[in-house]
Amino acid sequence: MAGNSRRQGAMKDKSKKKPRTVGSGGNRRQKLEGKGPTPKAEERTSHVAKQRKEAAERVAAKEAKRSGAPRRSGKGAENVVAGRNQVLEALNAGVPAVSLHVQRNIDSDPRIRDAMARALERGITIKEHGRDDLSDLVDGVVHQGIALTIEPYQYLDLVDVLGLGTDRRPALLVILDGVTDTRNLGAIARSAAAFGATGLVIPSRRSATVTAAAWRTSAGAFAHVPVAMVPNLSNAIEQAKQAGFMVVGLAGEADSDITAANLGNEPVAIVVGSEGKGLGRLVAENCDILASIAISDAMESLNVSVAAAIAMHSVVTART
Repeated sequence: MAGNSRRQGAMKDKSKKKPRTVGSGGNRRQKLEGKGPTPKAEERTSHVAKQRKEAAERVAAKEAKRSGAPRRSGKGAENVVAGRNQVLEALNAGVPAVSLHVQRNIDSDPRIRDAMARALERGITIKEHGRDDLSDLVDGVVHQGIALTIEPYQYLDLVDVLGLGTDRRPALLVILDGVTDTRNLGAIARSAAAFGATGLVIPSRRSATVTAAAWRTSAGAFAHVPVAMVPNLSNAIEQAKQAGFMVVGLAGEADSDITAANLGNEPVAIVVGSEGKGLGRLVAENCDILASIAISDAMESLNVSVAAAIAMHSVVTART
């Protein structure tokens, strides 16, 4: 009823006051301060994004150990071959080695004995290590008690590679656009040596480089085929054209077949791209012609190292 003062809560009881509390003296000030920006999802301990990232890193590490190839976590690991079969293959291929590293008190294995004998024949220093020290040297890759360090590869300038042709043997270059697999690089170098190519050209970014794994795949071909590293492939192609090269780009969508191209006896530069993306747009536009390789409709494309080998064989055939 309006005006009824007996209704509960209608009037404030001033006799019941909230007791005063003692201040903290600033001790709780830190709790009121901001804690900075929120960390990224992959940096939070319990976040699923961090768990996925760690799982992907573990899978990559297992794949590297399974293949025996050095991981790219450090520059030093790129110049190390680990594993009994891998080291022996590298020594037999003539890879320019600096030193052979053998685990102390390792079991007598014919491959290790053969590797040490080959190293002694070539005057390569042999060093003994403890197991942990050897594991640190190869950056955690499974080494089976033996590893081989090689010399860092010395790249040439493009000008030096452009002038390697002769009247009897016109220059034949292979330019790699976006080839990031080290094994493909090694296989292309091996084919280049077989077909008498005078050099390879690779970009300084987003490309495989001449590492120990590439040396092993090439079967020592890098000792016979020089490699030039350039900062920009489009500019390198323009320089090659100015030097008298006919630049042929391999493209699956091209109408003309490379076997029908009039390559003649002039210097030729073959440009190959990655299997997934092919040639870059600017690189393709700078080529003199684009040519394809005839294959069955059952397959969409060829491995880049196989395509490069077929193209080089086509040039050699046209010249003879």
